[in-house]
Amino acid sequence: MHDLRYIRENPAEFDAGLAKRGAEPASTVILDLDTRKREVTTRMQEAQSRRNEASKAIGAAMGKGDKETAEALKAEVAELKQTLPALEEDERALAAELDALLAALPNIPAHDVPLGADETDNVEVARWGTPREFNFTPKEHADLGPALGLDFETGAAMSGARFTFLRGQMARLQRAIAQFMLDTQTLRNAYTECAVPLLVRDEAVFGTGQLPKFAEDLFRTTDGRWLIPTAEVSLTNAVREQILEEDAFPIRMTALTPCFRSEAGAAGRDTRGYIRQHQFEKVELVSVCRPDQWQVEHDHMVRSAESILEALGLPYRKVLLCSGDMGATAKKTYDLEVWLPGQGAYREISSISWCGEYQARRMNARFKPEGSKRTEFVHTLNGSGLAVGRTLVAILENYQQADGSVEVPAALQPYMGGVTVLEP
Repeated sequence: MHDLRYIRENPAEFDAGLAKRGAEPASTVILDLDTRKREVTTRMQEAQSRRNEASKAIGAAMGKGDKETAEALKAEVAELKQTLPALEEDERALAAELDALLAALPNIPAHDVPLGADETDNVEVARWGTPREFNFTPKEHADLGPALGLDFETGAAMSGARFTFLRGQMARLQRAIAQFMLDTQTLRNAYTECAVPLLVRDEAVFGTGQLPKFAEDLFRTTDGRWLIPTAEVSLTNAVREQILEEDAFPIRMTALTPCFRSEAGAAGRDTRGYIRQHQFEKVELVSVCRPDQWQVEHDHMVRSAESILEALGLPYRKVLLCSGDMGATAKKTYDLEVWLPGQGAYREISSISWCGEYQARRMNARFKPEGSKRTEFVHTLNGSGLAVGRTLVAILENYQQADGSVEVPAALQPYMGGVTVLEP
């Protein structure tokens, strides 16, 4: 959601921010609706005030024996009582139309977000690690994985495309990766582990911005709940409809959950392998903070995700997303892209976003600054720390051997019961 006062005071700047997203100008329509709603509100308040005045005047006129004036006032009050419901309905309708328009618009990019249309306009910021040189042609995980327990056929037979059945050492490796990530984020990076609902109501997915525009990307149950596409939804909504104490910040939360996505907009992309699934596991990071803390929290979250890749010895690059490639709720996003030698390319493994007060307005999540009588909206941030399945893919491709075996990174060996090599 957007601040109406900001739009009233800076309509050209607001439209310029939307244009950076490739969206049409909206300030004129918004301000027209806002003006009409305020006019109706004023008329309604004036009518209520006049009704109250006339009602009091009836008694005074009756006390003076002025029946003619009293009857005229009664007629006026009766007319106002008929007028007010229509004004109230007009106000509700205009408010709903205005809210729907504001809810459908994306967040305004930060000033330092590069202008661009898609991923080709993203800006590489840094690289870590040197891709390994192989003395054989490295395989993609989709070719390497089946002999190790990555069973695409059984998953597809059971549930359809984009589902995978993990067996034996593959299932254990996935569990080890997830536990290592959770331990790192909680013990080293100061996030509080949470166990969250996987099914949520409309207001939760509205709060984090998936509704109303991106409903087709979600799965819905027969009783009207939604399967979470990421633990961001559950974690961020933990502060919904709250006024938080200033000394509570920053609030850092993490959770390991299954995630469910319809991938409606990804037809034909990554149909082979374990990259893009309808069901996958992810360790999510969420931070809720004061407006003056967002930069520190964004940097901390990026480093928290990078620390996993570095501990696992996986080369990656950090990319600042352009305005056209960011998610709708973000003001600024860094992607971490891990090197996949089988594909000979860097692929996204974490997306870390600062959302400003965009989600907080939708959730009505506020705090009261010390010494102030007014509340302010909090800022929210979220990121992957990391996507578990994509990390498994990266390990398979980067640690593969010529005989089809895969070395287990040293950081994961304690979680694998001391197993150092995965054998076909």
